[in-house]
Amino acid sequence: MCGICGAYSHHENIRPDRLRAAINTFSPRGPDHQETWSQDNVGLGHARLAILDLDAKANQPMTSRCGRYVIVYNGEIYNFQDIKNDLAGESIPWHTHSDTEVILEAYKKWGTECLNRFNGMFAFAIWDKKDQQLFCARDRMGKKPFYYALNENGFYFASRPSALFEMDTISKEIDLQALRIYFEIGYIPGELSIYRAVKMLPPAHYLIFKNKTVKQTRYWDYRQIEPDPSMLDCSEDELLDELDELLVSAVKYRLIADVPVGTFLSGGIDSSLVTAIAAKLTSHPLSTFSIGFNEPRWDESVHAANVARHLKTNHFTETLDIANLIDLMPTFVQNFDEPFFDSSAFPTMAVSRLARHHVTVSLTGDGADELFGGYHYYNIVDKLQPFYRFPKPLRSPFAHIVGMIPSHKFKLLSKALQQEDLAAAFAFSRSISKDFNGVLDDTVLKQTSSIRDFFSHASAEMPGRLDPIERSMRLDAFFTLPDDYLQKVDIASMAFSLETRSPFLDYRIVEWAARLPSRFKVRNGVNKYLLRKLAYRYVPQEILDRPKQGFGVPVGDWIKKDLAGHYQQLLSDSTAPHLNKHKIRELLEIHTSGKRDIHPLLWAIYTYLLWEKHYD
Repeated sequence: MCGICGAYSHHENIRPDRLRAAINTFSPRGPDHQETWSQDNVGLGHARLAILDLDAKANQPMTSRCGRYVIVYNGEIYNFQDIKNDLAGESIPWHTHSDTEVILEAYKKWGTECLNRFNGMFAFAIWDKKDQQLFCARDRMGKKPFYYALNENGFYFASRPSALFEMDTISKEIDLQALRIYFEIGYIPGELSIYRAVKMLPPAHYLIFKNKTVKQTRYWDYRQIEPDPSMLDCSEDELLDELDELLVSAVKYRLIADVPVGTFLSGGIDSSLVTAIAAKLTSHPLSTFSIGFNEPRWDESVHAANVARHLKTNHFTETLDIANLIDLMPTFVQNFDEPFFDSSAFPTMAVSRLARHHVTVSLTGDGADELFGGYHYYNIVDKLQPFYRFPKPLRSPFAHIVGMIPSHKFKLLSKALQQEDLAAAFAFSRSISKDFNGVLDDTVLKQTSSIRDFFSHASAEMPGRLDPIERSMRLDAFFTLPDDYLQKVDIASMAFSLETRSPFLDYRIVEWAARLPSRFKVRNGVNKYLLRKLAYRYVPQEILDRPKQGFGVPVGDWIKKDLAGHYQQLLSDSTAPHLNKHKIRELLEIHTSGKRDIHPLLWAIYTYLLWEKHYD
């Protein structure tokens, strides 16, 4: 796990001091070694967190043995030894034991097709001296970030957007489309960034920069995999055995490291299952980590301790007052260099800080909810489906009647029934703004599309026969997973120089889950039906069964009390031209008076104002 950056200038030689300045913006990503390489108008920078082959020979930027290619790389290729074996016929005199060298040799042998052989998380760039081109790639599910900018001066890339501005004078004009989506859903999806001039390379894509142009190509797409009806003929035990074998293999790959490895453990299904398998595969007590809170409403540590006791792990818990999380605000501001709404970033930073005292790598349960049906939204959209068999003109009168019932929930249901299609209804259920409009001025709305449009467009690209539950899960895996949850964990863990690995995001598991019919994911209101049964093989049901809790933070109370004055000050100081301050103050009054809980949207506004103060 590292940080990378690079530049290609159309007009001048690269200045190494600019590359070093870019590295400094993400230095916690790579505290073990920082280095630059440049040749004329091309330069690469790297900050290393040493995980595999701790020798200096494995430092980057790394040049291939033939001298033609130079790489900077962030992530891990877990099956690098397998690829080494595939390259055995090349008689390669390996100089390191790192996966970085394997990527170089794989690219030399197979070109862009090498990506289909990689099982891992990665973002990298390879400069080809002979062909004068950059080959840049991002992993299948979007674990590792890759931002880039192309302007009249050149091409620039980095692990974080703030690093780009150290390498050239890049415009900081706000992307209005990204701004609108952020205030609708709390994160910035797809290729968008908060800046018009900066793009994100999407998951499962590579790009080639050559002759002043960028060409992007998708190399993998699980969304097109159709559920396999033959799996309905399998017994549950057969399916459980298949999934167990895949997950054991995925965890085994992710335990490969030359540094200590542990797991995050909340006591829920996903982290408990990963921890149980990891504990089974290690010859020593596995280190596990959780955060506890003195306030019972927010505390999961008792559940985690019960699982840890059963699995006999070396368990570490740090117990905090929930208010202590506010102390992490400077770390949040320093590392989240785009507006970011997800408040669970704070406990994620806390558990990462704790884990880093003991290990350098931690496994997580990320991805299980989106692949195996973990969220209550999927039940909601399934119940909405019968209404969406009727055209909107027939739905609207019924929706209007529902909206007349004097209950906020029925008013939201009314709006959910009036969307253009079921994908848009799912986007509405996922949004943070819902029935609160007017935060942005009308000129932004007229020039941009809503998140509902994004979801509907993505849904139209999927196989037509997907049922509502499966379609919604894939929308989550396409949008929310990479651009909210994975980004959150990447930034929060890297702030403390901790690498996180996600066994559920092994592409073999993703493809298997895509083939698995949804009745094995959500059944009779039970979420993660099959995965839950697999977990019971490792941890007794009476220990695991409890309501889904999540990494909650009382931001609603913070807005009312702890941060109230700071919120008003930020709002007064803001020079953002498109924010309706009067409307925001109205929302604050509604929230603080207790008339409605609007904390998701208000928190998104607060973190935007924080970002504006420190980065814009």
